[in-house]
Amino acid sequence: METKWLEDFVSLAETRSFSRSAQLRHVTQPAFSRRIQSLEAWAGVDLVDRSSYPTTLTPAGQTLYAQALELLQSLQNTRAMLRGHDSGGQDFIEFAIPHTLAFTFFPAWLVGLRQSFGQVKSRLIALNVHDAAMRLVEGGCDLLIAYHHPSQPLQLDAARYDMVVLGEEVIAPYAKPGPDGNPLFQLPGHVNRPLPYLGYAPGAYLGAVTDWMLKQSQTPIHLDRVYETDMAEGLKAMAMEGHGVAFLPSSAVRKELQTGQLVSASGQSMLPSLSMQVRAYRAHPGSRGLAKRSVQDLWDFLIRQHSK
Repeated sequence: METKWLEDFVSLAETRSFSRSAQLRHVTQPAFSRRIQSLEAWAGVDLVDRSSYPTTLTPAGQTLYAQALELLQSLQNTRAMLRGHDSGGQDFIEFAIPHTLAFTFFPAWLVGLRQSFGQVKSRLIALNVHDAAMRLVEGGCDLLIAYHHPSQPLQLDAARYDMVVLGEEVIAPYAKPGPDGNPLFQLPGHVNRPLPYLGYAPGAYLGAVTDWMLKQSQTPIHLDRVYETDMAEGLKAMAMEGHGVAFLPSSAVRKELQTGQLVSASGQSMLPSLSMQVRAYRAHPGSRGLAKRSVQDLWDFLIRQHSK
């Protein structure tokens, strides 16, 4: 039995979708299904009820889900203890952060934190949203920082994890300006002349919330997807070169808006405003023994700062 089978199974239990979990685990759906079948062969019982949709667990599967979380957490705790022998790393706070936030929000946030809280030794682990959340669940980081939008909530049990809101981000469309200062591409576009659209790759968190926003528009938006990538920074670079319109979080374009390298492409569209919270999460200290002193001090500060 391989630990990645358990990680796959935990993902399936949480998403209740083979295709979605395969996407999040970066494997093909047939390969993902084979790994779940291998876990079932090892267990000697069916773990998944394949006759229902969305996917549900059998009673045996529900038992294994609870045990898998504990086992994976125990393994991560053991790894943390082993790393604890390296006294040089005790002062470091490990952050698991989705790629976009790692490039955009985190650097400026850390500057402000050092000014108001003091010196912070940080170790950043940049991952996709699902894997960053799994790092926290498995005990592989001290804090998780992630976006939150009601259309795409993180499924973290409030009974096991603490949360504090660090700020908000607004996601909106941007494009390169032309010689007259107006955007080269401006929403809503025309049915016969759709705008070149720089989109997020399937499975990207910001792609899901952008799709939700487009569906809420009161006017038809006409886009032709010509490029996609997982990260907002990649879309920003393409937009700055004039390849199309991209939906980007405010922290990603602050400097480019000030220098005039990008401008709003909202035009006359009736897009709803999309505001996302930036949240920090940690496991309850009691669930993993005593938290690092540096982590506890930082968390106490964040609670005081953002509860005002």
